[in-house]
Amino acid sequence: TKIGEKRVHPVRCRGGNMKFRALRLDTGNFSWGTEVCTRKVRVLDVTYNASNNELVRTKTLVKGAIVLIDAHPFKEWYESHYGLKIGLKKGQAATDDSDKKSERVQRKIAARQKHRTLEGSLDHQFASGRLLAKVTSRPGQCGRCDGVVLEGPELAFYQKMMARK
Repeated sequence: TKIGEKRVHPVRCRGGNMKFRALRLDTGNFSWGTEVCTRKVRVLDVTYNASNNELVRTKTLVKGAIVLIDAHPFKEWYESHYGLKIGLKKGQAATDDSDKKSERVQRKIAARQKHRTLEGSLDHQFASGRLLAKVTSRPGQCGRCDGVVLEGPELAFYQKMMARK
């Protein structure tokens, strides 16, 4: 499966069942685990694959591949959910638009902000507009490219592996 405009072929299998062979995909359903948020986002690039560097060079989407995805849908959700701008570069000021919201909404957002945490490495990725994610579905079997946003020790591990390469 390559990155490009969606092209999926149905394949008949044993027992008359169907597989969906994704030849090209450009979007997928990615989940942000700690925030319990899933969004359909664009897959931009394949950056690492533990099994074979050839799969990175040819931008092949397989299960377990580390891909770059568009951060905008997650950033938009975070800003509406917590009422805070994230991924700001140094020197940029956050504009305050709390006067436009009702008192009840302001209380709800204030309560959410009490338990909010965002890793520095994730904030840095939001500033660049791209997130690292891991493909957890099998695009050549199910015709979809779904996965999870990398964070915590797993993100640190893959960043270290990519730096070594």
